Amino acid sequence: MSYHKPCPVCGTPVQMYRNPVPTVDVVVHDPARGIVLIRRANPPYGWALPGGFVDYGETVESAAVREVLEETGLSVVLTGLLGVYSDPARDPRHHTMSVVFTGTASDADMLSAGDDASAAAFFALDNLPAPIAFDHAGIIADFVARLRAED
Repeated sequence: MSYHKPCPVCGTPVQMYRNPVPTVDVVVHDPARGIVLIRRANPPYGWALPGGFVDYGETVESAAVREVLEETGLSVVLTGLLGVYSDPARDPRHHTMSVVFTGTASDADMLSAGDDASAAAFFALDNLPAPIAFDHAGIIADFVARLRAED
């Protein structure tokens, strides 16, 4: 779907496209502590995987590392790609498409809430808080299924 918008400099119509907004999320896992979730400080509220929007000119990998650092204080090493999640209803604000990575923290003791997070904590996979925002409960279920398949 496209529409036209006037160029802000010359006024000539420019074709614009309505595309999903690219985002990233990271399942930061520590076998002894569980996974990192942040409590969102902004709507939609709830607990979520650390992540956010990809900046123009940024790779999804760089965005993932940056977002985790901004929201949790953790430096992460990405360990794999969990999947791409693109259900148009996954974010109530607008259509997003998230590239979801797995990762490990370089120093898990550095965990602290920052940026858009009012809290950040490790949670055991069998003792997650509620509510879980967006489609992150499904993403976590996919991660748990992958862990079980690797055992």
